Amino acid sequence: MPPASENGHSHKIQSQDVTEGLDQAPARAMFRAMGYDDADLDQPLIGIANPAADVTPCNVHLDGLADAAREGVTEAGGTPIEFGTITVSDGISMGTEGMKGSLISREVIADSVELVAFAERLDGLVIMGGCDKNMPGMMMAAIRADLPSVFLYGGSIMPGHHRGQEITIQNVFEACGAVATGQMSEEELDEMERHACPGAGACGGMFTANTMASISEAIGFAPLGSASPPAVTGEREEVARAAGRWTVEAIEERRRPSDFLSKKSFENAIALQVAVGGSTNGVLHLLAMAAEAGIDLSIEAFDAISRRTPKIGDFQPGGSRVMNDLHEVGGVPVVLKALLDAGLLHGDAQTVTGEPLAEALDRVDPPAIADLDADYLYPVDAPKDEEGAIRILTGNLAPDGAVLKVTAADDLRFEGTARVFESEEDAMDYVQAGQIDSGDVIIIRNLGPKGAPGMPEMLGVTAARDGQGHADDVALITDGRFSGATRGLSIGHVAPEAAAGGPIAAIQDGDPIIIDVAERHLAVDLSDAELERRLDDRSPPEPQYTTGVLAKYAALFGSAAEGAVTSVFSDLRESTSPSTASDE
Repeated sequence: MPPASENGHSHKIQSQDVTEGLDQAPARAMFRAMGYDDADLDQPLIGIANPAADVTPCNVHLDGLADAAREGVTEAGGTPIEFGTITVSDGISMGTEGMKGSLISREVIADSVELVAFAERLDGLVIMGGCDKNMPGMMMAAIRADLPSVFLYGGSIMPGHHRGQEITIQNVFEACGAVATGQMSEEELDEMERHACPGAGACGGMFTANTMASISEAIGFAPLGSASPPAVTGEREEVARAAGRWTVEAIEERRRPSDFLSKKSFENAIALQVAVGGSTNGVLHLLAMAAEAGIDLSIEAFDAISRRTPKIGDFQPGGSRVMNDLHEVGGVPVVLKALLDAGLLHGDAQTVTGEPLAEALDRVDPPAIADLDADYLYPVDAPKDEEGAIRILTGNLAPDGAVLKVTAADDLRFEGTARVFESEEDAMDYVQAGQIDSGDVIIIRNLGPKGAPGMPEMLGVTAARDGQGHADDVALITDGRFSGATRGLSIGHVAPEAAAGGPIAAIQDGDPIIIDVAERHLAVDLSDAELERRLDDRSPPEPQYTTGVLAKYAALFGSAAEGAVTSVFSDLRESTSPSTASDE
């Protein structure tokens, strides 16, 4: 018999507030209008948060997976209640003004799912995500609601094919740069465009969506093996049914996010991220999730864990393989088991299935990397790179940190000359005009959480640079973000941002910039006095938006170095969080 809630209602956590007692006859009448009967209302009510939409291939198929999740909930003795929320497409809005809405959508998703769970007195959640900001937004909502919740990924797209090669959306972005310099014809670009995305699902490489899906397993929010099945397969539908069943069990056992999330969980997530070369956006989102959970996680932790964790997966954008390749040899558990056996994970970290991670891996029993014929996976003792893919750089250009994902030489020292732009559009025009030269350091500023607002990510400008053959001899630096599909010398999340008076606001064309990856150093060769003089003389830019949602979040967002959570929430958490939250 599962444990009863405090008020004696077995299986339920809070739905009895709206389903039981004479005073709730009006609420039950509303339920009956939607077809629910006495048996339905006697069971735990489980929300299925579904961001299905026709605005992105990542989410276009989620209604079918929601149906499968409903079946799983029903089979296990729960009552599914589906509701929707928003999504935006990073791939479609990339390079446009609309990209400023991307990170804001993470917050809106978290707010909306939390509110429905709270207002409708749901007992648990199946939290679904298909695109980049869905996933952290959903997990943030579950952390806030602290209801038994299982994360369900929509799955990745299958690779496209072009002239005998597998391709993804990354190749299309880079092809735009190749066309600009005459290295590819417009006709071939058109051909590539028509074959790169063959159907539903998130972008196939180890970009942000697949990074966050993989992290959901490592951190304990999703059952092992659930991240890698492709979007449009029977395996993905079975994962959805299982998510429904697992959620009912989590309710019966009263397993809440606060029961399985810990400092160890987050450190496991970081280790997985750096081992597979995951997106820099994972830094931002894990910091935000930790803030929601009241767990003390600093940006420096990513660098410390990357120093001791080798990179053992070689996936796009740095490599050539995609998520489906990992799925075919056993999925994320293959990497987790390799890290655990090497002493690089906390095996006692708890998971949503009620098992410590080590026990869950024993149950799944993934193959050892050494036993696989997979040239994109490396044993821990003979890795692709001795250190993980994420580097946190500091210096007088980024006192609070900046984030780099290493996709080439990890001991690079680069000295170049600043070319400063106040918008992505101006930088893109410069790159597309073929004006970049070896040694340029393109600085794009006023794109931070407050300054843009919304900290837009960029793939067009980095891909145009890379498509022209300058991935490693032209650097890009921004207080905004880079897409998970970005490769090359691309440094984002510079903090403090320009709009907050960070040193990046003082950089001028021609300034000498020093990037030392091995030493984790990012600097401009100017004296402190000169930097201070320039900052004192600067005139802060006028707000880009004075009304609407962008103006609201411009006022609320905090630093990227702390996850770009809303500052009001951050201040409140710091004043009330328990001192015991940092270690357990």
